[in-house]
Amino acid sequence: MEHTPEAAAFTNLILEVFRLNGKLLSEGDRLTKPTGLTSARWQVLGAIDIAGHSLTVPQISRRIGSSRQAVQRIVNDLERLGFVATKTNPDHARAKLIEPTATGNQALSRIRIKQLEWSNDLVRGMDADRLNEAFKVMKELLSRCENSKLTEQ
Repeated sequence: MEHTPEAAAFTNLILEVFRLNGKLLSEGDRLTKPTGLTSARWQVLGAIDIAGHSLTVPQISRRIGSSRQAVQRIVNDLERLGFVATKTNPDHARAKLIEPTATGNQALSRIRIKQLEWSNDLVRGMDADRLNEAFKVMKELLSRCENSKLTEQ
């Protein structure tokens, strides 16, 4: 069996996404280093920030597409370093709510400024419509992957 033209294009896209992901993680580590965070810690802390309210580890893991165990390890690090605190969850005794501390919020504010400068510089001269179309394609592919019966086997 050979790839259809669409599957060949998709395979090329996958390979570039992997390369881009590596570059984004490296850039994220560079942007977050002055705050004591890493890309992974920023991603977890950012998920809570974007939600606008405390989240449990399973909620964070679903939002960022990572395993609960990986998120729990990162939350443990963030708590040990003072970036997040846990509080009792009235809906589930074992699933603590995770919330940013003042230190976590300060780090996010500093990173937000650096990320804004970096992203503005990176996409300067690019067409916003093309970027929005790429976003839509990525969202559709993610949805198809999440709903694919082949990935469940």
